[in-house]
Amino acid sequence: MSHDHDHDPEHAAAHVYHPEKKRGFLRNRISRRGFARTLGVGALALPFLRTLRGEAQPATPPKRFIVFFSPNGTIPDEWVPDGGERDFRFRRILEPLEPFREHVCVIQGLDQRSTRSGPGDGHQKGMGHILTGTELLSGDTGGGCDSCAPVSWAGGISIDQRIANHIGTETPFRSVELAAKPGGSNVWTRMCYRGAGEPIPPEASPFDAFDRLFAGLDMDPFGLERRRRLEGSVLDAVQQDFAQLQSRLGSEDRARLEVHLDVVRDLERRLDESGSFGASCRAPEMPGRFDVNANENFRQVVELQMDVLVAAMACDLTRVGSLQWTRSVGQMVYPWLGFGDRHHDLSHEGDGNTTAQNKITEINRWYAEVFAGLLARLQAVPEGDGTLLDNTVVVWVNELGKGNSHTRNDMPFVLGGSAGGALTTGRFLRMDRPHNDLLLTLARAFGIDDATFGNPEFNTGVIDTLLT
Repeated sequence: MSHDHDHDPEHAAAHVYHPEKKRGFLRNRISRRGFARTLGVGALALPFLRTLRGEAQPATPPKRFIVFFSPNGTIPDEWVPDGGERDFRFRRILEPLEPFREHVCVIQGLDQRSTRSGPGDGHQKGMGHILTGTELLSGDTGGGCDSCAPVSWAGGISIDQRIANHIGTETPFRSVELAAKPGGSNVWTRMCYRGAGEPIPPEASPFDAFDRLFAGLDMDPFGLERRRRLEGSVLDAVQQDFAQLQSRLGSEDRARLEVHLDVVRDLERRLDESGSFGASCRAPEMPGRFDVNANENFRQVVELQMDVLVAAMACDLTRVGSLQWTRSVGQMVYPWLGFGDRHHDLSHEGDGNTTAQNKITEINRWYAEVFAGLLARLQAVPEGDGTLLDNTVVVWVNELGKGNSHTRNDMPFVLGGSAGGALTTGRFLRMDRPHNDLLLTLARAFGIDDATFGNPEFNTGVIDTLLT
């Protein structure tokens, strides 16, 4: 049965998730922003004042997390590599990742077992469970089959937001959700959730995302030097006003502020090092505005959204992001591949239709090329002793394993980057486990000690072989 849900009339509202920060400092008597105001420091300084919890600035670059989504399943025979764990050979779909084979981990055999529970049709469950690992909530959105109970949203937090809760509080933007043609507002179009029934709509315009993220960043050739001078003046202000602030604090709070001052001194040192964290901060160049919803502009939107997100991470504006290419049941047309068929329609053709199978293969190969382009962007940014790619993990997900059967076992997962060495790469892993275990393992890679993720019923534990 065809499940064409692209009739949605509304479009997602422009959005980059940036909740008000409420983390207290000095027993909650002086807020983080209040502390900055006390010192006469502006908002641009906030990324450089990371010690208001009494913690030291990390000596190594921070870890980042990115979700990369493409829809409608894949062709397993053309996706699964040949060979063993280290001597694997990419087949047709993942072949564009060959230049990054030492930086990726391909995983076969993860099963969305959580989708065996709760309401929804195949696409609804796939999209709502892929990052949450928990059931959909009941609602009034009917599925693509008569027997499917209607749903609303996913019933739990998504892994990107769980990680953002842990590492996203010290950057101006807790997380950044970007997309190309995500469609309307329903469970087919949302993968990121702050919590049960709390979807985060992605920003579909790279221009609006750019304006939101880089409005305060100098854009001319001397902008970076002016920013460095500003950082220096901020550090001077912190040290100059320290004595005045001391008189307002008790002995315990004074000791905590001493820790902060030690880190400020360390930051001064690091700002003078050519390879210091943040040295590669550059706002991306943007073309003149165009219609971001036009099918013919889809490729350009994809490229610009990746530019925006990588620049935001290089500038440490955020450490968590997502890139959603269309949506579940997406009906994109890819004329640059030499055909005009709609993606979801193609995905429902039978295995015996070799023409359709080849077209689906080419579509997924194109998304592999886009994924490789994202890894190349990250690798081009020097950071510490390595690159931004070394300190990031990009998780490529799909809401289905195979489109024409709506199967959600043997899901196609590719990891790019090692999250600062927390994950082992250059591997092809075969396993038979619930995909919740991967979500839990990703949390563990970022220092989160949760015992389970999503519905505990579908957890068997951390995938130790993925961790270093």
